[in-house]
Amino acid sequence: MRPLLRYGVVCLALSLAPAWAQDITAPKSAVAGEQVTLSIAGSGKATFYLIGPGISNTHEINLGEEIKLRGDVLRTAGDYQVVVCGDPCKSATFYVMPAKPFSISFLVHPSRVPVSQSDAVSGVAFPFDQFHNLVLAPVPISFQLASGKASLLNKTETTKSGAAWFRTASSKSAGPLQVTAAFQDISAKRVVQQVASEPCNLRLTGQRNATGILVQTEPVHDCSGNPVPDGTIVSFTANAGGVKSTVDAPIKKGIARAQMDANGAAVISGASGVVMGNELHMGAK
Repeated sequence: MRPLLRYGVVCLALSLAPAWAQDITAPKSAVAGEQVTLSIAGSGKATFYLIGPGISNTHEINLGEEIKLRGDVLRTAGDYQVVVCGDPCKSATFYVMPAKPFSISFLVHPSRVPVSQSDAVSGVAFPFDQFHNLVLAPVPISFQLASGKASLLNKTETTKSGAAWFRTASSKSAGPLQVTAAFQDISAKRVVQQVASEPCNLRLTGQRNATGILVQTEPVHDCSGNPVPDGTIVSFTANAGGVKSTVDAPIKKGIARAQMDANGAAVISGASGVVMGNELHMGAK
């Protein structure tokens, strides 16, 4: 019997007895990891081919008997093709769907965010089955955000094309923001560090000493009352007789200090970012 070329494979008769392949009965769809049973009518022996995502195997079968495809060969979701070559070759296709959700891949942005910022925190969740297939069927994902004992967000979004997402504001208090995505008993947790926003109500005090003027801030907070992180720069400027001098000082333990060289009358101001402090009018030494 001459070779038959069908579906990109070469089907060779495996015995001198004729093998008559009839239509293949296959399910339209299956679930990843579960067994699939095919029915192939006919008589004699034939060559069986299974072609799918990441798999291609072949073996000899007896026509007229059921063919059972084990779940471990159908782990990857996608389209599969079955080809049976007797005389003639026949084919069928079926789709393997992802299994139920087994884990959640959860991405949250950013990892560090200032307090009281609108639309500052966002996250996206992707449900996967136990074989790492993205679950495309709609899945309700519950998003929960909590800062300390306060709940900032508790809402459920249904996945679309395998993804569900949220966007919300940061809280008013600095500290860790607990972010959770959950489906039934499956969950994924992330932490966003909330930090103080820009300084607010910068207040300056100063006094003369032997070398000039020692100027410092009162404890620096943002507009929500959170202490501004140490290392934040405060710029002090002294204007004495038309001569300006500037000292940049980092906040340490909540306060910024600078020594200004000014023996005569001087006006001293301070600023951090876009926030200006009060002016100090210091008389001559």
